[in-house]
Formats: sequence, structure tokens, C-alpha cells
Amino acid sequence: MKKVSIAILLTLALVLSTIGVATAHQDGPSGAHLFGTGAWGNIELLSVAEVTQTAGLVADVAVNPAGTYAFLANWGEAKCALNSEAGGQNNPDAGAWIVDIRDLTNPTTVGFIPSSQDSRPGEGMQVVHITTQFFNGDLLVMNNEQCGKNGKGGVSLYDVTNPLKPYKVSEHFGDRGGVSAGDSNDIHSAFAWDTGPNAYVVMTDNFEGTDVDILDITKPNRPRLIAELDLNTAFGGAVVQSSPSNLTEVFLHDMVVKNIGGNWVMLLSYWDGGYVQLNVNNPANPTLIGDTDYAAIDPQLLESTGASLAPEGNGHQNEFTLDNKFFIGTDEDFAPYQMVATNTTDAVVFEATQGSDTPQIDTVTSLVGQTVFVGRACNGDPAVSPAGSAKIALVERGLCTFTEKLANVEAAGGYDGVVVFNREGADACSALLTMSVEGSIPAIFVNRPTGYALMNDGTYNEAACLAGASQAPFALGTLGDSTSVTAEFNGWGYVHLFSNTLVGGKFADLDTFAIPEAMNPSFASGYGDLSVHEVATDPQDAEFAYLSYYAGGLRSLEIQCSNPLDETTCELVEVGGYLDEEGNNFWGVETFVRNGQTIILGSDRDSGLWIFRRTP
Repeated sequence: MKKVSIAILLTLALVLSTIGVATAHQDGPSGAHLFGTGAWGNIELLSVAEVTQTAGLVADVAVNPAGTYAFLANWGEAKCALNSEAGGQNNPDAGAWIVDIRDLTNPTTVGFIPSSQDSRPGEGMQVVHITTQFFNGDLLVMNNEQCGKNGKGGVSLYDVTNPLKPYKVSEHFGDRGGVSAGDSNDIHSAFAWDTGPNAYVVMTDNFEGTDVDILDITKPNRPRLIAELDLNTAFGGAVVQSSPSNLTEVFLHDMVVKNIGGNWVMLLSYWDGGYVQLNVNNPANPTLIGDTDYAAIDPQLLESTGASLAPEGNGHQNEFTLDNKFFIGTDEDFAPYQMVATNTTDAVVFEATQGSDTPQIDTVTSLVGQTVFVGRACNGDPAVSPAGSAKIALVERGLCTFTEKLANVEAAGGYDGVVVFNREGADACSALLTMSVEGSIPAIFVNRPTGYALMNDGTYNEAACLAGASQAPFALGTLGDSTSVTAEFNGWGYVHLFSNTLVGGKFADLDTFAIPEAMNPSFASGYGDLSVHEVATDPQDAEFAYLSYYAGGLRSLEIQCSNPLDETTCELVEVGGYLDEEGNNFWGVETFVRNGQTIILGSDRDSGLWIFRRTP
């Protein structure tokens, strides 16, 4: 959704530069990246601080309020192996690098903050200045997700007032009401804010339906849990939209808090529930301001390809513009194909999600055939071999990991793929999950009613399922219905521009933006992840924002309005960016001001910290 700039000469230069980058895009040696030609438009690369040569090791980026030190999340080696790059084999596998950026052209790694063993920081990296009577200084906020048997969850807080001498204030505080045997639940992200007398942090609880957890950190060495919310059920279910029917994964992913007009406003990215605003003047009792709804037809896909498909949701991360007139949300989507799953025996279409690290259903790969029930498929369970044409294993969730289930199905031999259906119990049953699973055959996830339907069992009862925790009543080896799971192209994740003016309890979706390759099926594989990840708005200019676009590089957007008095005429227009000749893989993006210039930090998952500035 582009608009012609008033400055014709500048537009011509940008167009020529953008064309140059587009024509230079190509497949990498291992099919892993989109390649570029460097900077274009209003973005200039200043320097790079390489902290690793291990692909996928770097996660989020944060900067202290003074703009003098950056902090990079070390996500940790695969399977929680000790990470020698963190400073030696005696160090834990993950944590945060400290990078001195006082000289923006010569950043230097000056320290490392280790996480607890088997605990990883990722999405929730932030430095905030706290001014309560119990603490006055800069706090580094880090989330914790487990990646091994010794892992711990919750939020960790470090005093980084002197970044060269970081001090642990508290660690692993959070909600202990989940399934982690007395430890705090894993949290995917965290965001802290200071009101003066008090300070708070909101966290994404990975383990519970009440996934909006708020801590009082006025005494940061003694955080207190003061609120838990499930926005699926809170406020009369106003956040959940009934259609399109595929928008079933409704949970918190990320959030920011900002003082707007004297009110503390929390803006939450609630995945298929869209983007939600809460008033948190009293964080112990938030109230609903309003939310967004996804359109019936995906607007970006329709504009780019002409295809009329339902949107995928996936509200991932967001920020307000400087003047608070708009907010920008990023929908993260790693699957450029939409599955079409059909019970061909009953001629019924059903909803399904794909496993994370298994062969993806696309225009080449499909999953067609009869199902056979193989139980939970955990270690020690009886193996069930394919029977005739029944080469799709129907597996019940529970007891062991998805990867263990898939490995046991593969070990039985002869299966073309796996369908996992949900277990009994609260927050399960009819819910859909995106499985974190590794394997060499396709794996999809369906809800429990679909699993029963595939077994031609009409006894499913939702109330009994939510209240119970028993296994499915099917005999091992029972043949089920036939299924066909195919795919059609629906693009990667992209960006929304929302009005911050509330109308009828909703915020209007004004425009969307995607890089051209993300809406082109020719780039669906072999070019890296072409989904957007995060957005950072400009701290001194309300019209600009910057995107970390994974393999699409860093992108600079301008909000352009043909009629400044009519926000419905406002659009997101790309005016610059950076994509390295050898490709990038940007996860995080952060902004600050130095000597009147906007500085942009990007965390490249495969290398480290990249420092840019916005030019005129």
C-alpha cells in the first residue's frame, strides 16, 4: 500500500535504490538468506559489533536510557549446551552481552551477564530507569524460558546503572501457579514501567491461560504478583472475535506500557485476538479500553496477490507512535502457506496448525491418506505400525514432548505424517497449539473434537473434557477416517497501521505493509524467514518507524497522509532500509537519540549488534 511522495526527486532516488536492492536479491549458498546490496533511502549503517558466528544465537536488543550501552540477549546453544562464546565452558549457556556504544562507529563488547543454567532470555529484554524510594537507577529486565531440566522461569532484574558492574537484584520471580514444580512459570516476554512512586512489570505467562501477569517491582529485590488476567474470558469475552473461524490461538505474546494523557496504557499483542489496550492506572485491577479485530479477508494478501483468504492473526509486537495518534503492530508468520485440512471420509474441513521444525505442508508436500490411532506415542508405549493404506498416525497429546512422540512414530516406520490432537483438561480440549517439534515427517496439530471426529466417535463432550484428564477411549491400531491436508500460498507475516482513536470499542486498521518478496510465492522457501518480527517507532519524529524483518533486513517506514486531517488517508510507505550483501536475520530493533539524530539498533541472530542512523 504505497503512496507517491511530495518530494519527487527524493522519491525517484528511493525508487531507483529500492529497485537496485530488489534485483540483487538472490538465493544464498545454502538457501538461507535473501541477499541485498546494503543501505538505501534514509538508513545509513554505522558499524557492527560481532559477538558470535553461531547462527540463531542472538535474540533481543535493549539500550540504556543514556544511549551509551546496548544489551544483547544470548538465546543459548541448541539443547542448552554450554556456550563457550559466552566466555568459557564454565559459564551458563545463555545470558546477555554488554556492548559499549559510546562510540557508535566502534562498538565494543565489555561484559556478559549469565543466565541460570538451562534458562534463556529471548523476547523480553529492556532497560528502564526506576525512581522509587527503594531503588533509583537503571534496571535490566530479562525474561526466562526453560531449555533443559534445570531451567527456571520468571523475570530477572539486574542493576545496570554502571553497565561495567552489573548487579543481580532479583531473579526468577513470577507466577508459581503453573506446572513447574514450585518454580516460576516460563515467561516469553516482559515490559517494565515506572510511575514515580511505584514500578511494575508485565509478563507473558507461558504455562497458564491467565497469561497477563503483573508484578509490583517497587522493591525490585522483592517483586510481588498483583494481577493475573486471561483476556479470552475477561471483560465479557470482548477481545475474542468469533470469525473468521481460524482465529483460535488467542494468547498474550508481547506488550508495552506508555503514559498517554495522564493515563497508563498497556498495549498488548494478543495473537489471534489482535491488539488490546488496557488502562493500568491501577495495575492490580486493569480495565479494558478497546481492541482491534482482524478483517474477514486478509487485506495485504488481497492487495498483493488478489487471493481472498482469511487472515492468520498472529499479533506479535507493537508500539505507539511518538504523538500517540497511531500504533503499529507486527504479525509474525513463519508459514507462507495456509493449510486446507479436510476429513475426506465425512467431507468436513477442519482447523489445524503445522509443527515448527518438521517438513511443511506446501504446494509440493501434502498429507493424504487414512489415519490410525497410535496412542500417546511416548517412550515405553507400545508401537503401532501402519496398516495398509493407514499411514497417518493419529496421536494424543500428553505425558511427553511432541518431539518424543514424533520420534517414536518415525521409529515404527512407514508413516507419511502425524496428526496430534489435544488432551483433556482446562485450557486444552478445543484449543489449537503451534507445536514446538522436530522431525523428518510432516506433523500437524488439531483440537480434541477433531481427533474424535477422525475416529468417528460421537461421544465427545466439551464440559467433561475441560473437567477431566483421562485418555481417549480408542484402542491402539483402530483405523480412522481419511484426511487430505494440502496448502495454498498466503504470504508471510506483515505490518499494520492502526488508528489510536477508539470507535465503538475498536481501533481501526488503516493500512498494512509487507516487503514484496513476502507476498510472492517464488520466495516461499530458500530465502530465509521473510516475516516481520518487531517494530520500533522513532523517538523524535512521529512519522517514522523501523522494522526488524528477519531475512528481509531492516526496513524504515514513513506514515504518509494525503489529507493530514483524515487518518483514513494515512499509509505506511517504505522509505529506506538495509540488507547486507551476505544477508541478515534481524530479530530485535530499538531506537534512541544521540546529538539530535535517531539511532537504530538491530540484533542480527547470526552475528550481533548492527548500528544505523536515520539520515535526512
